[in-house]
Amino acid sequence: MRGLKSWPGAASRRRIVGALTLASAALLSMLSPVVQAEVAAADPIDASMRSCLARSDMSTTVGQVQCMDNARIGWKAALDSAWQQLQAKLPPARRKLWEKSQTSWLASREAEKQLLAAVFATTRGTMYVLAEADMQLQPVRDRALALRSAVDKAGGPPPRRPRACRADAQCEHAMFDLNRYYRRLQSKMPAHSRPTLVRAQKAWTAYLTATTPVVDERGRIDIIGARVATLKRLSETVGND
Repeated sequence: MRGLKSWPGAASRRRIVGALTLASAALLSMLSPVVQAEVAAADPIDASMRSCLARSDMSTTVGQVQCMDNARIGWKAALDSAWQQLQAKLPPARRKLWEKSQTSWLASREAEKQLLAAVFATTRGTMYVLAEADMQLQPVRDRALALRSAVDKAGGPPPRRPRACRADAQCEHAMFDLNRYYRRLQSKMPAHSRPTLVRAQKAWTAYLTATTPVVDERGRIDIIGARVATLKRLSETVGND
């Protein structure tokens, strides 16, 4: 396991997992009411992960990461299922827009994996191994929930297309925060890793651009808010030991 200084006891591990849960709760507060309601319903994937994390035979760092990896795999299957359902419900023109969104999301995830690897390569300590597993899980979970919500709405009228961000004060403020944390992360990353951040941010921007036509303003804020939370968390993580 990369860069581990020590293996904490069960109590310490519970505190670490609790901190990850709080971070996820903070991100949840940025999500739309529809997505919040769906999360609040205690999806079986989440329930299974919580049960796994609480098992004594999974209390090691390797075990805890395995619990989160299993949940990520479960959410990926849920994502794929929702995607197939959504494609079947959409008229051709709308389906094409969603296909662009999904393709750009997949490209963004690939670039993001490289960024996470670069950031967490600068850290030492078991808690960062768990944090990296959590940050691999959350975007897949978020996308699965967003696609499920889209499936539920597919029979109705399309969402009202968002205004330009500069005409939406909430969007403009969120982008200000995003750029602030991006610059902070860029300044703290090793010089050789900064191109990885640039590529990941370009891929995420392409995803936002491709997805804006299929969401409303609240949906756009959800996407930007999640990115702000990610960049903030990475800027507070890079270089820690």
